[in-house]
Amino acid sequence: MLPPETALWNFVEAAVRDVFRAYNFQEIRTPIFESTELFARGVGEETDVVSKEMYSWWDGNVPELVLERCWLQQYKERYDHIEPNVALSNRAKADFVGYRGQHPTIIKIEYGGGIPALIDLQLQRKRWLEHEVEPGLAIAVPEENADFIRGLIVGGIEVQGVKMPEDYEPPNSLTLRPENTAGVVRAYIQHDLQKNGLNKLYYIGPQFRRERPQKGRYRQFYQIGAEVIGPASAGSESPARDAEVLEMLATLLNRLGITDWNLELNSVGTPADRAAFNEALRKALDPVKEKMCADCQRRAVTNPLRVFDCKVAEDQPIIETLPRITQFLGEDSRKHFDAVQEILTKVGVEFHINDRLVRGLDYYTRTAFEFTHGALGAQNAILGGGRYDGLSEALGGPAAPGIGFAIGEDRLVMSLKETAEGVLRKPDVYLAAMAGMNGEAARLARELRRHDLVVELGDDSFRLKKSFEAATKAGAKYILIVGENEVQADAFALKNLATGEQVQVARGELAGTIRGA
Repeated sequence: MLPPETALWNFVEAAVRDVFRAYNFQEIRTPIFESTELFARGVGEETDVVSKEMYSWWDGNVPELVLERCWLQQYKERYDHIEPNVALSNRAKADFVGYRGQHPTIIKIEYGGGIPALIDLQLQRKRWLEHEVEPGLAIAVPEENADFIRGLIVGGIEVQGVKMPEDYEPPNSLTLRPENTAGVVRAYIQHDLQKNGLNKLYYIGPQFRRERPQKGRYRQFYQIGAEVIGPASAGSESPARDAEVLEMLATLLNRLGITDWNLELNSVGTPADRAAFNEALRKALDPVKEKMCADCQRRAVTNPLRVFDCKVAEDQPIIETLPRITQFLGEDSRKHFDAVQEILTKVGVEFHINDRLVRGLDYYTRTAFEFTHGALGAQNAILGGGRYDGLSEALGGPAAPGIGFAIGEDRLVMSLKETAEGVLRKPDVYLAAMAGMNGEAARLARELRRHDLVVELGDDSFRLKKSFEAATKAGAKYILIVGENEVQADAFALKNLATGEQVQVARGELAGTIRGA
C-alpha cells in the first residue's frame, strides 16, 4: 500500500477510534500468530476457515513426515509397490497409492485425523483418474488415534495405526491468525478480565487466510473489530448490548459517509436450537446433497448450517427449499431477538430480517448480522458479526457471554465516497531556501511545525523556479522564500500559490498567517 492510499486508511482508522472512544471501547492488541488449537476449538474444525484457509506450521519436526517414514517402515510389505504424490483430477494429489496386483488403494497420511480428513479421502476416490479400477481407501494415523478414527467411520475405509518413535514429542502447531475473536477471548481468559466486569475492546490489524484473492479480499487482509464480553452479571447477555453495537456501527458508517448501507439481521439461536435445526437440515439435505457442489457435499455431513454460505448459483434453488433457523428458535431466543429489534427501532436504525444469514464461524449464537453495500458487487458484505455466548467456556474459561464484529477494512475503504486525494493533508507551506540558507530554512521549518503546520523543506541548490515547481507538485498552499535579506529583516515573502498574492510577514506572525488561510 502506497501514498496517497495510506491517507484514506488513516482517515478511516482515525474515525473508527473517535467513534469507539465515544462508546467507551478500549484497544487490545493480540499476537499475529497463536496456537492452532485455539482457532480449531474457537472457530470450529469443520469450518472452511480452519479446514481449508489457515496458514499453519509446526514449530519443529513436521509430524506428518515422521508419520510417513514410520508408515513406510511398517506397511510397505503389504503392497507390491507404492507410488507417492499421485496426481488426481482437479489438481488434487493422493499422498500414496499402494498396489496389490492391479488393485490400487489410496492412502492418506494424517497426523491429526478427524472427519474433514475422512471426507477428503472420499473425494480423492471420486477424483481417481484410472476409472476402470475402483480404488480402496486407507488412512494412516498414529496408533493412539486409530480407535478414535475407526469410531468415526461407517465403512469402506481401512484405518492403519502407525507406531511412532518412543522418544517422539510432537511440536507445537502455530497459525497466523485468520480472525481475532478467538485471540481476544483467549486474552480475556488468560488475564482474568472478568474481574473488570463488562469489557468493551476493539482491535485494528492484519489477518491471514489462504483463499482465492478477489476484489477487496486478499490473503493478508485487515480487520477492524470489537468485542463486548464479560460475566452475565455485568450485562453482557443483554439484548441492549447487541443493539448498542449495531447502533455504533450505523454511526460509524454514517460518519465515514457510507449512507446507503443495509443491515441484515437474524438469530441463529442457542446450541440446543441449532442442534434441532441441524438435524432437520441433514434430513433435508440427504436426498439432494449429491446434486450440490463438493463443498456443500462436505458441509452436509460435517456442518449443515454452512450450506447457507454457498455462493454457487446452481445450488441456490436447492438451498431455497431448506428449513430455516427461525422455525426452530426456542422461547428465550425469540424474546432476545424481539428485544434487539425493538431497541433498534427506537433508536432509528433500519434493518431487515434475513433468515438465511448464519455467518461462517461455529461460535455464533443468537444475534447474527451483516452490513452490506451495493458498491462491492455480488460479495457485498462490508462487515459482519454476532453473539458468541459459549466461546469462553469452549476455550476452557469461565462463562462469558459476548457479542462482536469484524469489518473488512480493505472492503470498507472501497465503499468510501471520499478519495485518497480528498483526505490527504497537503503541505501548508513550502520553504524555498536560497543559496547558503539550508540551516536557516531548517530552523524556521522547526518553528512552524511546532504549530502543527505541515512544512515541506526545499534545498538551497534549487533555483527559485525549481522551488516553485516543487511547491506546486507537492500541493502546498504557500511558498515562503528564505533568503539572506529575509533572515536579517526577520520578515519573509509568503506567496499564496492558488491566488498569486504575495505578502511580507514578520517571523512571529508566520504561523498565524499560514493557519488562517
